[in-house]
Amino acid sequence: MNPKRRQLLVELLRIVTVVLVALGLGFIITWLVSEDPVNAFRALLTGPLPQISWTDGFAIKGMNRFGNWLEDSITLILVGLAVAVVFRARQFSLGAEGQIFLGALAAGIVSMHLPAPLAVHIGLALIAAAAAGFIWGLIPGVLKAYLSVDEIVSTLMLNFIAVQLYQLVLIQWLRDPKEGFIATAPFPVSAVLPLVIPGTRVSIAIFVALIAVFAVWFLIERTGLGYEIRIVGANRKFAEYGGVNTKRVIALSMAVSGALAGLAGLHLSNGLLKRLTLNLSPGIGFEGIVVALLARNDPKGVLLAGLFYGYLRTGAQIMERSSDVTREVVLIIQAIMILLITAERLFPAYQAWQQKRKAALAVPNALPGEGAAN
Repeated sequence: MNPKRRQLLVELLRIVTVVLVALGLGFIITWLVSEDPVNAFRALLTGPLPQISWTDGFAIKGMNRFGNWLEDSITLILVGLAVAVVFRARQFSLGAEGQIFLGALAAGIVSMHLPAPLAVHIGLALIAAAAAGFIWGLIPGVLKAYLSVDEIVSTLMLNFIAVQLYQLVLIQWLRDPKEGFIATAPFPVSAVLPLVIPGTRVSIAIFVALIAVFAVWFLIERTGLGYEIRIVGANRKFAEYGGVNTKRVIALSMAVSGALAGLAGLHLSNGLLKRLTLNLSPGIGFEGIVVALLARNDPKGVLLAGLFYGYLRTGAQIMERSSDVTREVVLIIQAIMILLITAERLFPAYQAWQQKRKAALAVPNALPGEGAAN
């Protein structure tokens, strides 16, 4: 078997093992807190799937649950890609949350104040969201590359600024006084992402996510910038010695990450909510880190990891509504999964330690043989 393919198979097996162990521990926890743990856990594992009925003819039920799964997954895939790009450059960013809010804000302003035909309107909103995220991601990138500002601190602080800026603009200038809550008026039809699955809110954003997966893969694997990102991620000093402008690469990697997170904001505002509200989807920007970790920062893997994590989120909501188990149990499962994925990286180190230990034990055994030979 091809060594590269074998390594990929081993990595896949490790991830599947981690997920199964986490789910097993999750069932044990459910069994401890629920009076009917089997049905509760079944709701978690099968709730997002549509139900096919043959009683009164062929019918598909539960499409809204299936739609919720895909809706969550689209956002998670885009945010997971954003985090994966930064991780490939061996940087760490917590800024996706703020970039999502500003991407949604830019898309909302274009949607409300720039009338245009359907295709043009959506295209302009998409460009505005990506541009807002790009600029907001470029700021911590420049600070890290040229001023050595810690990117964890800068991105985290910029999140607070972005969210407060979003709320300020929404409350002071965009809020519709006719609404009974803090929100804009509904977007015009020309700015709303068209649906692709009737009975759900799954829109053409699903194609945007698929194109983004391919685009990020192409960027990382087939372009000069992607090569530089990989080199900087592998060894920054070696990249500098080889003539790579590492400062530019770091700044651009974080900016591209921001553009992808901005597209996630567009999906929330123009695809799901169809308006701007005070709270879009708090915390989902940080969950992109989990998706990127599950995918090993591989853009193709982000697609599967986003679908899996979205499935788990939707199953959590269904389990909460249909059983006596609260959603906190699923949050515990997610936390266990993150810990196991992190600990799994110790396995290669353990293998290396074992090899060194065997080599050290083999040396004394070889000495008598050498003496006899002499």
